[in-house]
Amino acid sequence: MFNLDFISQSDFEAHVSNTLSTYNKSLNSINLSAFNSNVIDPIKLLFDKNVYNKSFEEIISLEIHRQRDKSNTNAIGYFHQNIFKYISNCSVPKKGWDIIFSAEKYKVYVEMKNKHNTMNSSSSQKTYIQMQNQILQTPNDYCFLVEAIAPVSRNVPWVCSVNGNRMSNEHIRRVSMDNFYKIVTGIDDAFYQLCVQLPLTIKKLINSDKVKTAKKDTVIEELKLKNPNILQSLYLLAFQDYEGFDKLI
Repeated sequence: MFNLDFISQSDFEAHVSNTLSTYNKSLNSINLSAFNSNVIDPIKLLFDKNVYNKSFEEIISLEIHRQRDKSNTNAIGYFHQNIFKYISNCSVPKKGWDIIFSAEKYKVYVEMKNKHNTMNSSSSQKTYIQMQNQILQTPNDYCFLVEAIAPVSRNVPWVCSVNGNRMSNEHIRRVSMDNFYKIVTGIDDAFYQLCVQLPLTIKKLINSDKVKTAKKDTVIEELKLKNPNILQSLYLLAFQDYEGFDKLI
């Protein structure tokens, strides 16, 4: 079943499939060497285990998930930005602005962020100045900071502090993702419709074997081979050359 009017089924499925394919690196089985590539801190895992009342197996699984999640953040950014290649009057430049929307009498230049709190003050100032420069060149156009996860649904002037001065311009706006989809498609709940369709399409693609799913990780088994006591095995992983830890071998 497909219920989106602002993008074709073939384009939507191709885009979701492409997004899923960016997960491929993180779908590979994680072995002990990959798990410890940035040197795991067994002291932290020990505290986490006891504070959160988890087993070492559960804590290690959560750490593996955290490592995968870190690499997959870019995949979600890819999804949010590049879907607009398939939506009328939108383009996704190879450099510069993330998205450009061409309305009948004006254009919208978009900087897109996954979350509303991902920019520090320095990057906020830099982005705002870039938008100011664009509006000076094309005063009838707009610049949007579009946030996938905004604190509220909004389309408001972006008030930003630049070199200690509070700046605001009606043509430089902070816009939540639902409002951006509304502007681009003319459909009030277009983003909601997409969110309803997305799990159906992901399930369809995975069931059709067009995309991979995660392979079994071997971290726990390899740790137990080093030492049946997982804590001692974690100690050996990080502290094998430290004084006294040779007693665990």
